[in-house]
Amino acid sequence: MRGVPGDLTTSTRPPTTIPLRHFLVALAFLVAGGALGLLRVAGVAGAGPGLDGIAVAHLLLVGWVCLTIIGAMTQFVPVWSGVEIHSERLATLQLVAVAVGVAGFAAGLWLGRPADAALAAGVMAVGIGVFAYNIARTLWRARPFDTTETHFALAVGFLALAAVLGGTLAADYRWSVLAGTGLSRPAVVDAHVTLAVLGAVVTTVIGALYQLGPMFTQTDTLPVETRAARAETAAYPVGVVALAAGRLVEQEAVATLGGLLVAGGAAVAGAVLLRRIRDATGAVTPMLSRYAVVAAATIAWSATAFATWIRTPLGAGVRFGHPAVGPVLLGALVGFVVVGSLYHVVPFIVWLDRYADRVGLERVPAIDDLYDARIASVDLAATLGGALLILAAAVSPAVASLGPDGLLVGGLVHTAGGALVVLGALLFAGNMAGTVIRHGGPEMLRRSGSGSTVDSEASDAADR
Repeated sequence: MRGVPGDLTTSTRPPTTIPLRHFLVALAFLVAGGALGLLRVAGVAGAGPGLDGIAVAHLLLVGWVCLTIIGAMTQFVPVWSGVEIHSERLATLQLVAVAVGVAGFAAGLWLGRPADAALAAGVMAVGIGVFAYNIARTLWRARPFDTTETHFALAVGFLALAAVLGGTLAADYRWSVLAGTGLSRPAVVDAHVTLAVLGAVVTTVIGALYQLGPMFTQTDTLPVETRAARAETAAYPVGVVALAAGRLVEQEAVATLGGLLVAGGAAVAGAVLLRRIRDATGAVTPMLSRYAVVAAATIAWSATAFATWIRTPLGAGVRFGHPAVGPVLLGALVGFVVVGSLYHVVPFIVWLDRYADRVGLERVPAIDDLYDARIASVDLAATLGGALLILAAAVSPAVASLGPDGLLVGGLVHTAGGALVVLGALLFAGNMAGTVIRHGGPEMLRRSGSGSTVDSEASDAADR
């Protein structure tokens, strides 16, 4: 595995405006999804009963998480792999198509017009297809793959498959395309969610952590961890395929095997990250503090998912593992790694654009000086506290035993937790937007230069 900063090259990255635009648009979807999600928690639903939840899920998962991943891969696959991005024009097109598609799809569902939402879903699927093609062509020149590149290639494939199933589900709203196929809509939804979340998103997270973990904890890879990573790289993707396929055709044995491989593979990645966080040297940053939450959430999620899927891997209630805690733990795994990574990536991109060419000529700020550290601490406390409240409301036997009063208390605790999570998300989004505005300005988003003349020594100076 390549795991040290010296293996990276900055001469092949695309213009910094491309990923930054992805990140800022993704932050807008985070705010929108959080706001609508809070309305649902408060009992204010959209016009489409049952559809408003799907709208919020797509705003957060596709609009925020996947757009962030798409932007990050577009920037860092060329850096990690040392190859040019296949097409910068396609990288710009993918953002427009996915953003327009997600917004239109979510709006259609929230307003109770799923047939119209199907058209926007097609635009979204095209955007994801453009991204998959662009990254696949880029990675093709990077062979042989290291561990991170293997995970990224698999994640892109999972995302493309999820888009196909998602497009099919959306088309079914309008044209009933599933009729006569022998597949039930709930089964297709289960497979779609599995490929999207456990396939595309979590595979990307695991692959990125194999690279970012050593880099930012400044720890060496132990021989046992190298062997464990190889086993995970083989087991986890096979598990995703088996779990998705088993759910699609409703074969419990196949899905069970896949679920156990998924849970086991994630546990390996979480244990490796936890060891690195434990042995990390240097100052604690917003990135490392959130990665610590990710490590704990990954191990807890893996254990509860294993215990659940060994009994039954089928059904909407167990899509993310344990019915009560699975969604919360998996949400923490994904959310905290995205937020933690962006607390470094966004300031880093701004630093490259604004300050890199001044290194050696004048005093320049470090990356961690560009954002407001106090807000970063508050948003961590809010999101972590909110997640813990939601978790407590889901599992507390004391609350459940109180009967109707317990349900009321549990509902209040859940609502308070949701409000804290949304507050933390808003603070984080404002902190990142403020970083761009204060140090880069609107003109940064309009520039098309890549800043590729900045060499790796100047980039490394950002942390000094």
